[in-house]
Amino acid sequence: MSFFSIMQNGYKSKKPPACTAVIAAAGISKRCRGEDKLFYNINGKPVLAHTLEAFQNCELIDDIIVVTREERYESIGELCLEYGFNKVSKVIKGGLTRPESVINGIYAASSKARLIAVHDGARPCIDTDIIERTMNKAAKYHAAAPAVAITSTTKKAEDGVIIETVDRNTLYEIQTPQIFKTEIIKGALTNVIRKEIDITDDCMAVEVLGVPVHLTDGSRRNIKITQSEDLLIAEALLNPGNQEI
Repeated sequence: MSFFSIMQNGYKSKKPPACTAVIAAAGISKRCRGEDKLFYNINGKPVLAHTLEAFQNCELIDDIIVVTREERYESIGELCLEYGFNKVSKVIKGGLTRPESVINGIYAASSKARLIAVHDGARPCIDTDIIERTMNKAAKYHAAAPAVAITSTTKKAEDGVIIETVDRNTLYEIQTPQIFKTEIIKGALTNVIRKEIDITDDCMAVEVLGVPVHLTDGSRRNIKITQSEDLLIAEALLNPGNQEI
């Protein structure tokens, strides 16, 4: 039975199709006061180690590819050895843009990978429950992402003046990992790169093709570190004594 047929009929096995996690870690931390946020120590481990640990511990992830800058190769190799991340099969060079970096990771994935999970290296508070929920939905619907509902009143403004109050009941903050059927995300990223379409996440590339992305429950703990202040928040969230936050 073909993979497409399995998707149409619903995946019956307890384990979804083979999945490679592509960890996007090629950023330059320009919004984090120039500090390399991926190697910032939180509770005894670098940010990237916390991120990789969740995918290492997830039984549904077959292997991990880290896409990064050349000057990080040695540090990431040492990190994988130190923490026993034996699912990390490759550390490869990123591109000039996120789509280029992610597609480099996809092309480096095993030919057996039927799903690709794309995750931000700077989201260290990810847990296996989110990964598994998202993967199960992607196995059924081809494309899925974790999300949390927007709870604050949201305004649209121009030149610093409010022009509209947006209905927050239809708004969601999209997180990673975003998980896709391999050929869909490969084609979607190839399309936006070729057409030079500016995207802010990988779901957007898939949306351009008209493929629906199904949402699953994310977590407000699953923050992305962009500003220096986020390091302090992540430090609190990853403290073993604060697991109820």
